[in-house]
Amino acid sequence: MLLKVIPIVYDHFRIVEKDDPGLLAKIRKIEITDQQNFNYTRDRIESTSTGKVVTLFNFDPNQLDSEGWQKLGLSAKQAQVIVNYTLKGGRFRRVEDLAKMYTISPAMYDKIRPFVRIEDQPDNFKKTDFVYEKKEYVKKAPVIVDINTADSAQLDEIKGIGGAFANRILKYRERLGGFYKKEQLMEVYGLDSAKYDEIRDQITLSRIDLKIVNINTAQFNDLKSNPYLSYKQINAIIQYRKQHGNYNNPSDLKKIVILNQKIIDQITPYISF
Repeated sequence: MLLKVIPIVYDHFRIVEKDDPGLLAKIRKIEITDQQNFNYTRDRIESTSTGKVVTLFNFDPNQLDSEGWQKLGLSAKQAQVIVNYTLKGGRFRRVEDLAKMYTISPAMYDKIRPFVRIEDQPDNFKKTDFVYEKKEYVKKAPVIVDINTADSAQLDEIKGIGGAFANRILKYRERLGGFYKKEQLMEVYGLDSAKYDEIRDQITLSRIDLKIVNINTAQFNDLKSNPYLSYKQINAIIQYRKQHGNYNNPSDLKKIVILNQKIIDQITPYISF
């Protein structure tokens, strides 16, 4: 227990030495000075090692070749780094961009900065004068489409009816066996009364032979395509006929409990007795 307590007590009463802010600033200043001295010494060594006289002249860093950079005091290696940068698409757009090159020390940058002459950079894209030609569009005359005989392309010409609605109308017409009134379009999925009001002046309805099914001989498969009848109602029609005999007119269908007058009126154009 004593061995465990001693370190805790020691840490509690130990005097912690705080870092001197002034000392940290002095260390930072020494580091900066050492870096500047290093860059200066590097430039002197590299420039004297080439045995060439440093010549300062006005230049465009985007167009200067390796030999030109060496005349300014850079080594062959340093010069080649800058040339490779420009050959790969790099551009100096401002004088300050030169200071970002690690091969150019601050002392070298201060020495060559007054001689930098950067020309305006050419645009990457050639300017072209565009002439806008105003086209006059002739308003198409409204089309009148027969919904009992039209194909999908003709239905698509109706303003407000696209390809999706055209296909739905064709499928519903096939299930019905033909339309006997325009308002049946509102039974197509997604085609509500507002859409119908928008297109009703563009459609017409020809009298065609509707697909008629004899209610007294029809089987389940003969009636299942009719969109007005559910499977349960079809079975009721067939079973009632088997038990009570043939139907003579639409009124006989009222005897089937699950058929209301609305359904009877809807299926009457498509059945015979």
